[in-house]
Amino acid sequence: MLQFKKDKLAPRKVFLQRLRTGGSMALLMLTVSLGIGIFGYHFICKLGWVDALLNASMILTGMGPVNPMTDTPSKLFASAYAIFSGVAFLTTIAVVLAPAMHRVMHMFHIDDEERKE
Repeated sequence: MLQFKKDKLAPRKVFLQRLRTGGSMALLMLTVSLGIGIFGYHFICKLGWVDALLNASMILTGMGPVNPMTDTPSKLFASAYAIFSGVAFLTTIAVVLAPAMHRVMHMFHIDDEERKE
């Protein structure tokens, strides 16, 4: 929802709804990202489901791979997934923090408007 600089601060209920929406979107983004990794590690890298989950989880959180990749398709997938995971994780953090940062910035603008009057 768009809020202009001169608008009043959104009520707490609206802010909490925005936080819930951001959290839900972030959860969906992480679930899809993890799913991509699990299926890729299982079908391309030939890992079992639990090992695929472990590797995808570790890469997605920035911890690093667990199992060594031995063939070229595995290495290419692992490289691409690592790059994708870095971007996906940072994007997810931005989605979670956006409502709070927007509210803080809006508070600063309200203070500026009150000082001018």
